[in-house]
Amino acid sequence: MNSALTVVRLRWALTIAAMRKSSWQLVGYIFSLLIGLSMVVGIGVAAWFLGTLDFQNGHSWNFRLLYTIVVLGGAVASLLCALVQVMLIGEGSTLNPKKFALFGIPDRTLQSGLTLAGLSGIPAISGLLSLLLLTLAYRHLSIGMMVVSVIAAPLAVITVMSVSKLVISLASTMMHSRRSQAVLYILVMVVIVGLSNTPNIIINSGDPTQLTLDPFTMIARVFSWTPFGAPFQLPFDAQSGDWLALVARVLIIAATWAVCFLGGVWCLSRDRKFAGKAEQAKTLKGIGPFSWMPNSTSGAVSARLLSYLRRDPRQAMFLLFPLIFLILFALQSGNLPELVWMAPAFSALFLVMAEANGLAYDGRGFIMQAIIGVSGRDDRTGRVRVYCSLGSVYLLLTCLVSAVVARSWASSSGVLTAVVVTGCSLGLFMAGLGIAEIFSCIFMYPVASMDKPFSSPQGRALAQGFFPFIHMFACIAAMLPTGIVAIVLAVTSVQGLWWILAPVALANGVLFLYLGVLLGGKLMDARLLKIVSTLDGFASLQK
Repeated sequence: MNSALTVVRLRWALTIAAMRKSSWQLVGYIFSLLIGLSMVVGIGVAAWFLGTLDFQNGHSWNFRLLYTIVVLGGAVASLLCALVQVMLIGEGSTLNPKKFALFGIPDRTLQSGLTLAGLSGIPAISGLLSLLLLTLAYRHLSIGMMVVSVIAAPLAVITVMSVSKLVISLASTMMHSRRSQAVLYILVMVVIVGLSNTPNIIINSGDPTQLTLDPFTMIARVFSWTPFGAPFQLPFDAQSGDWLALVARVLIIAATWAVCFLGGVWCLSRDRKFAGKAEQAKTLKGIGPFSWMPNSTSGAVSARLLSYLRRDPRQAMFLLFPLIFLILFALQSGNLPELVWMAPAFSALFLVMAEANGLAYDGRGFIMQAIIGVSGRDDRTGRVRVYCSLGSVYLLLTCLVSAVVARSWASSSGVLTAVVVTGCSLGLFMAGLGIAEIFSCIFMYPVASMDKPFSSPQGRALAQGFFPFIHMFACIAAMLPTGIVAIVLAVTSVQGLWWILAPVALANGVLFLYLGVLLGGKLMDARLLKIVSTLDGFASLQK
């Protein structure tokens, strides 16, 4: 037990050291604290409001509403939390199990320490406080229900943490090939996005006047027999006096903990036994993308980047966002076909998110480029060539499919919408790409290793969530000239001139793309030694 507690103290020692070393880490930590506090306050207010409903009849519509919101909402939120930890935190933002291989800690003790360390973090503490406040929703029902709710709160948090750690360990242990890791990485992202938008899809795909609570209640009852929904069902079992079901669900939760713990121990043992096992060599024919690009320095940069994108699951995920957004908004556009035009706009923002930290994804590959003296201008030009080609094709295809879904050809207003949205999306993409070429030289943050996309550099997960928001806001701000033109057209009520937004947005995007290549190249030349030193430090965090 002392060893397990030492792991917890080590986790916080590393976190505090990272904040002392980097002011951005401190800012990100404060930002995460604010998010956690907002979640606690928000759930507390929502629980208080639910507690004001009239529950005189145990089978009333209000009681069913409370049941559905708590059980279904809690189960889906728990599942999303587990998947998000897999995507963003990986093998541990602060602690990596492989770092303990030399200390001779027994597998069971180490697994216990890693689990306790995860439960001592901000996400777990915020989740626990939120679920404890959820008890306020039962204050007018019964004391027994409130007591069981207090007991169920830590059960839910431990379940989410245990499942997420098991999935992370299995993904890291069992999937050695880049292809299998890429498939799982992308699949998890698709599940996250799909679950997040399921309520909107159900509501928007049917007739709003015919919606009832019955399908959601039925789904909640199914989830109540899963490890994610069982903790939220326990108070309702106590309220109805169904103690047999309550005991059965407690056993489900306990069995889940045991399976997750033993699975984590097995993964630790297997990783230690097969550490250093040689991978099968692969023979490649030809020079690949280097035969497609111009015979120049920037062409070589383009070829290197394209070869990375073909086998990098971390960046391949961003290239799938247009398809994901298109499917989601198409499913939600039953009552409002024009809603599908949101897909190109969101795709334009997310396509350039990886490039905003492109140098970190390159890692030590860029260091070799710096050694031979590639200029910043050539590097930025080569990268823009690849992303402009891929992004433009993706966005044009997304706009074409959106036009088909929205039946834009059926009216002149539909054609106008298609033209304007296509131009604005391409403009936003190019402006965002220009901003990314500047940001990647300044706001760098460490990323997971290409070989282990489900891992995270120690102590740096906060920066992974903070810097992309800065880039997104900068992209939107870069389109301010186009926004001003749109405001003028709206205020003056000029009919028939909305099409002008398309060329204005394109010009806006091209201008910022040019400035991004120019300024990004100069920043790279001026900060080259600092960039190389930073990337070398990032590489050491991936070991």
